[in-house]
Amino acid sequence: MTQGIFITGTDTGVGKTMVACALLRKYAAEGLRAVGMKPVAAGGGEDNEDLVALAAAGNVDAPLSARCPYAFEDAIAPHLAARAVGVVIDLRRIQKSYEELGTRADRVVVEGAGGALAPLGERIDMLDIARALRLPALMVVGVRLGCLNHALLTSLAIHARGLKLVGWIANSIDPTMAYQDENVAALGRLLSAPRIASIRWGCADAPEWAAIEAIEGSANFSCPGDPC
Repeated sequence: MTQGIFITGTDTGVGKTMVACALLRKYAAEGLRAVGMKPVAAGGGEDNEDLVALAAAGNVDAPLSARCPYAFEDAIAPHLAARAVGVVIDLRRIQKSYEELGTRADRVVVEGAGGALAPLGERIDMLDIARALRLPALMVVGVRLGCLNHALLTSLAIHARGLKLVGWIANSIDPTMAYQDENVAALGRLLSAPRIASIRWGCADAPEWAAIEAIEGSANFSCPGDPC
């Protein structure tokens, strides 16, 4: 049965794609059929760099319409990109695309765009995708000044939607930040979900860290069909 996970983050540019690609490579190396999905991408249209990276990391040939139902040219907030071309983002279309991928793959890694609450329209946001697909969430924390507040608020939002937060990954994105280890340690005490891994600044081998294997080791990793 196909299993999936939703990769979200504390902001845009915090490393969600890197983590998603790491998971896809892990599954492919284990002989599983793995495909990445980014339901909404803003910037570059069909040539969006995140879509290209996810496609390269997976091992399933799937149409772009399934891997990314909504690909916009403008690199702006998704709801604004959609509005600019007269498109209304429909969760049902995203669900159908996910179901199509499920017929082709054993694992579907779904990456959100921007932060967890990035709006998709007047009444829906990024976490509504995770709810619609019944997926647990993995949170990528961009470790920089303000990350404690960002991570705690993101965690609260995930839990408020009734979603499972299976873990979080600390990704250093500001090499000048003081007391990085202390901030990560504080998050370890304040967040209820476990820290899966830490990625150091400039770690070229980050997608290959062995700790990524701990993600699926969580008993709460997959929600293959039942509500989370």
